[in-house]
Amino acid sequence: MHVRKVVIAALASLAVAASAASAAPRSATKAPVKITVTAKEFSFTFTKASVPHGTIVIFTLINRGQLSHNLVFTTLNKGTPLLLPGHKATLKITFTKKGRYYYICSVPNHAEEGMAGSFVVT
Repeated sequence: MHVRKVVIAALASLAVAASAASAAPRSATKAPVKITVTAKEFSFTFTKASVPHGTIVIFTLINRGQLSHNLVFTTLNKGTPLLLPGHKATLKITFTKKGRYYYICSVPNHAEEGMAGSFVVT
């Protein structure tokens, strides 16, 4: 009878351990960070100025200006298409390294007028 109680207790312990293991997260993948970028003459406004390295960011550029604008990360050679006023576009970037990632509006003279800066990855 004593052996039977030990076996039942052991099985109960295994069931609890299996239940706890199945409740643990299956992957350490982080959800993408969503950042809204507002463009207007002649500035960009980001809802978040930095992220940790390894982060996937989905930028949503909204053109609130009266002229066409885009968002181009020059150091990555990635950007949105040129947007007419009132339009928006998304850009997905995985930042694998720490540093400053420079961006501009590539419309002639817009960067010189203030549509340029850097996004920080820590």
